[in-house]
Amino acid sequence: MTERTATPAQAPSLNLGMIGNCAISALIDERGRIVWACFPRFDGDPVFHGLLGSSDGDPESGVFEISLEGFTVASQAYVPKSAILRTVLESPDGAIEITDFAPRFKWRERSFRPQTLVRRVRPIRGSPRIRVVIRPGFDCGRAPRAMTQGSNHLRFAGSDMTLRLTTDGPIDYLASGTPFILDEPISLILGPDETLEGGVAETARDFEERTLDYWRTWVHRLALPLEWQDAVIRAAITLKLCSYEATGAIVAAVTTSIPEAPGSGRNWDYRFCWIRDAFFVVRALNSLAAVRTMELYFRWMMNVVAGSSSGHIQPVYGIGLETRLDERIIAGLPGYGGNGPVRVGNQAYLQMQHDTYGNIILGAAPAFFDKRLYMAAGVEEFERLEAVGEQAWLLHDKPDAGIWELRTRMRPHTSSAVMSWAGCDRLAKVAAHLGLAERATLWRERADVVKSAVLRRSWSAERNAFVESFEGRFLDASVLLMGEVGMIEPGDPRFVATVEALEKTLARGPFMMRYEEADDFGAPETAFNVCAFWRVDALARIGRHEEAREIFEALLASRNPLGLMSEDTDSLTGVAWGNFPQTYSMVGIINGAMRLSKTWESTL
Repeated sequence: MTERTATPAQAPSLNLGMIGNCAISALIDERGRIVWACFPRFDGDPVFHGLLGSSDGDPESGVFEISLEGFTVASQAYVPKSAILRTVLESPDGAIEITDFAPRFKWRERSFRPQTLVRRVRPIRGSPRIRVVIRPGFDCGRAPRAMTQGSNHLRFAGSDMTLRLTTDGPIDYLASGTPFILDEPISLILGPDETLEGGVAETARDFEERTLDYWRTWVHRLALPLEWQDAVIRAAITLKLCSYEATGAIVAAVTTSIPEAPGSGRNWDYRFCWIRDAFFVVRALNSLAAVRTMELYFRWMMNVVAGSSSGHIQPVYGIGLETRLDERIIAGLPGYGGNGPVRVGNQAYLQMQHDTYGNIILGAAPAFFDKRLYMAAGVEEFERLEAVGEQAWLLHDKPDAGIWELRTRMRPHTSSAVMSWAGCDRLAKVAAHLGLAERATLWRERADVVKSAVLRRSWSAERNAFVESFEGRFLDASVLLMGEVGMIEPGDPRFVATVEALEKTLARGPFMMRYEEADDFGAPETAFNVCAFWRVDALARIGRHEEAREIFEALLASRNPLGLMSEDTDSLTGVAWGNFPQTYSMVGIINGAMRLSKTWESTL
């Protein structure tokens, strides 16, 4: 377990654990407080919003806290191979253990993933005195909270949502926040306003046992590399938790408005499904043989394609296929560590990001080849994807906002053209697999045209590197994707020179900046974690294997104590910034381990 001592004042920190069940999730801090949880799904109302402060300045508002009187030290760890988190709080007079999870298992031949959080608390030493405070804040903390008390439950009602806490603990003490001696275990089950069918303790214990069995069975089926297995398992579970199973969508992160750097204003809502990010998640999980996420995401994507009558596809959608994600600022919440603004919604849905079309095809292509899937992708699905490919072909050299979603600048970005090539290339391969020779020839010819344009127009003799846009001059880490998607041979002198140029300009120790040119908000201040993993992949590809391993180990050391990563890292202080946990970053852990691990045969 990771151990933490008490401090007089808690600075903002992303040393958080994540629990969830592919329907809802929650973030829990080092002292066992639930500081972030949205209902009824990932992009819903953050009724526990303590991570972003409170509207009334009360530090207990928007949190679900189980505190220990005289607290001195905390330790925290996941139950191995699971999404169940255990926190131990100690004091001179006693100690308690808090077990947190969201139920997830098979029940009545269906996937059981209720909008429910379970907290089990037990004394493990002495006579601990605890205080339970539960103060959800509806409508991002702006709506009045009405609490009513029953014999074994508390009901919290907002304007359009009601939550019920069912417990076998002393209900009067819980309602008033009165401290009491914990002399026997108690259970707290928070979810919809429904009567619990069984006893509280029995239900909580049964849910925990079944949930633990589910996760251990899921992990048992993973095809793990020889090295770094604990890191890969935690990354895989985290990616699974970011998938919304009801539709197949995958969120980029479960938070909004954790800034990329303090005071930067780069505060965005990531609780939506970006076509680009989801493709990388699916590919990483596929490499571990966790194919169910791909199957569900394929269905989600095909619904996106079917709903696009004009051919245009947004770069990001709501997890229920919502097309409008209007962005607004929540004035009442001060933001993470006081770093506002707090935004809900994301205006990126209005942007033109032409890599989207290639990413859809990249995400869908494995479904045509993988015989393990329950579904079968065939000619009909291919024809729908061809409409996406037409857009990739038509727009491959047109200006767009690019992979970094620039809000005031449009250029023909190299990364967008690379993904357009990848879309045409994969369509050619799928067509050949389906026996559609003429279509295979067409898409191969188009792929060759796009590839020629990228290699010619994005190469800068001045910088001796591929640059961020056609006829551009600035360096950008996203061009490393040329090697990752197979557009260029790793040994090509131009690719090797590009890697070297990027390292000289953008590397910050093991970390990597996104780009060198200032954007809408000025020059980036923190390193973007996935760029560092792209560098690791590129170094391994060009033969600098030992350097890649050293950097990868350093990146693993920068994870939080529970093995999770946010979007950004301050390369000077090592402090984590950006939305959390970031799927891009967790993908990088899996990809790096799969690329660099020694083989199983090497141990024999």
